[in-house]
Amino acid sequence: MLRRLTLRDFVIVTSLEVDLGGGFTALTGETGAGKSILIDALQLALGSRGDSGVVREGAARADITAEFDPSSELAARLAPWLEEAGFDNLEAGAPLLLRRVVDAQGKSRAWINGSTATVSQLRELGEHLVDIHGQHAWQSLTRADSVRALVDAQAGVDTPALQQAWAARREAQRRLDEARSKQADLDRERERLQWQITELDKLGPQADEWDTLNAEHQRLSHGQAILDAARMALGAVSEADSNAESLTSRAIDALEEVAGVEPNLANALEVLREAQAQLQDAAHSLNSALHHTELDPDRLAELDNRMSAWMSLSRRYRRPAPELPALLQSWRAELAELDAAADLDALEREAQRAHKAWLDVAKAVSKQRAQAAPAMAQAVTEAMQDLGMAGGRFEVALVKQDEPQAYGLENIEFLVAGHAGSTPRPLGKVASGGELSRLALAIAVTTSQRADETAQVGTLIFDEIDSGVGGAVADTVGLLMQRLGRERQVMAVTHLAQVAACAHQHLVVSKALSNGQTASDIREVQADARVHEVARMLGGAITDTSRAHAQAMLQTASKADKANATNKARPARKEAA
Repeated sequence: MLRRLTLRDFVIVTSLEVDLGGGFTALTGETGAGKSILIDALQLALGSRGDSGVVREGAARADITAEFDPSSELAARLAPWLEEAGFDNLEAGAPLLLRRVVDAQGKSRAWINGSTATVSQLRELGEHLVDIHGQHAWQSLTRADSVRALVDAQAGVDTPALQQAWAARREAQRRLDEARSKQADLDRERERLQWQITELDKLGPQADEWDTLNAEHQRLSHGQAILDAARMALGAVSEADSNAESLTSRAIDALEEVAGVEPNLANALEVLREAQAQLQDAAHSLNSALHHTELDPDRLAELDNRMSAWMSLSRRYRRPAPELPALLQSWRAELAELDAAADLDALEREAQRAHKAWLDVAKAVSKQRAQAAPAMAQAVTEAMQDLGMAGGRFEVALVKQDEPQAYGLENIEFLVAGHAGSTPRPLGKVASGGELSRLALAIAVTTSQRADETAQVGTLIFDEIDSGVGGAVADTVGLLMQRLGRERQVMAVTHLAQVAACAHQHLVVSKALSNGQTASDIREVQADARVHEVARMLGGAITDTSRAHAQAMLQTASKADKANATNKARPARKEAA
C-alpha cells in the first residue's frame, strides 16, 4: 500500500508530506483547489510523462517521492523483476521508495530505493503497485485494446507469452514471404555466383601460392644472367690467370718473409690470411651455384601461363591477385547462404511450426477468456443494479476473427442493456453520460475486486470517477468504495458528500495566496472539521441543518462499515469453530 507521498515544488505545492493509511481515503475540496494534485504527483512518481510545467514557478526542480509498504506476497512477486532490473530485493518489512525529479528544463531523473532507474522502470514497477481509474475511464472502455487488456487481466492471461509467440510467427512468415518474392532474384544471384566459383575453381588458387609463383618465376627468368655472373665472379676469385685468391696468396708469402723483422706487419698479415679464407669460401659457393642453377624453359613457360591466368581473373574481378583464394571462399559462403534462403520447403516448415506454436497459445488464451467472461459479466450486472440501472445487463462478447491477430483468435467487446427489456448494445453506443460513468464505476469496482483475489496491485485510485451520479446512487458508490477499502487501499478524489462520508480517512485540499503566489495544502479532517467539510459538500450555506445532515451521514456510513466488518469476520469464526 501507499504509505507516504512527499512533494517538493510541484505545480502549486511548495512542500507537502502526506501520510496515508489503509482502507478508503477520500480527497475533497473546493472547486479549483487542486484535488487531483496528489494523484498527478503519484502518477509522476510512477513513470508518467513529466515536463517543465510540473515545476513550481520560480523553483529549480520538482521532487516527488512515493513510499510503499508492500505486503510479503507483493514483495515476493516483485523479487524477480527487481533482480532482473538490477535492483536489490526488498528485505522483510522494508519500504519501497520511488522518486522522480523533473527540473525547470524538463529533464527527468528517477530512483528506485535510492538506485538510479529509468522512467520506463518506474512505469513497469508502478503497474504492480497502483491501479488508477480517471474520471473519463469510460472512454478507455470503448477502445478494443483497453477492453481486451481488462478481460485478460481478469482471466489471468499470460500476455507476454502470447506476444512472443505472435512475434515468432510473424518473423517466420516474413522470411518465407521475402524468400518467395525474391525467388527469381535469388536464382539469378545463385547462377552468377556459381559461374564465378566455377571459373576460380578451374584455377584452383591456393593460399600463398601467388608469392611462391613469383619467387620461382624470378629465379627461372634470370637463370642465364645468374650463370654468367657466377662464372665471371668465380674467374675473378680463383680461376682466371690473375685472380684474387692467387694475388692474395702472393701478398701473404711476401709479408711472411719480413714479418719476423717488422712486427707492425703482423696485423696486415692476419687480415690477408682471413681474406684468403673468405675468398676460398666464396669460390666454393660460386661453384655450387654453377652446378645447381639450371635453365628450364618448359617450367618457365608453365609459370608464365599460370601467372597469366591469375592476372586475368584478378583484372576481371578487380581484386589483387593474392586475394583470389579469399574471394573464392567468400563466394562459396554467399552461395551457401543463398541456398539456405532459397530452401522454401524449410522456410514453409518453420512458418507452419511457428503458426502452430502461436495457435496453441492463442487457443489456451481463448479458453481462459471464455471462462472469465461470464463471471465478469455477472459481477458487473450485479453492480449495475445498485447504481441506478435496475434491470440492466452487462455482457462480455468474444467475437471470432477471420484472420489471426496479435491479440489472439477473438476480439472482445462490452455490451450493455441499460434497463430491463432492452437489447445489449456496444458500450460506446450508450447515449447517457451518467450511465457511462456508472458503468465505468461498476466495471472498475468489479474488476478491482477480482484483481484483489489474484493480488495484482495493492492500491486502487478513483479520480472523480463518480462524476455525474448523485442521490441514492451516490450512497451506493460510497458504500462500494468503503467495502472495497476493507480489502485494499482505496483513494478517491470526489465531490460527493455521500462518498466522502464513507471514507476511513478524509483529506481536504485547499489553496491560498502566500507571498504573492498561490499555494496548495492538504490536511486530514476528523470530528467537527470533517462534519464541516461534509456539510460544505452538501451545498449551500453551512447551517445547523446541513451539519446535522452531515453528522447523520457519517454515523450511517460508520455503522455500515462496522456491519461489513462483522459480516466479513463471521465466516472466519465459523471455519475456526
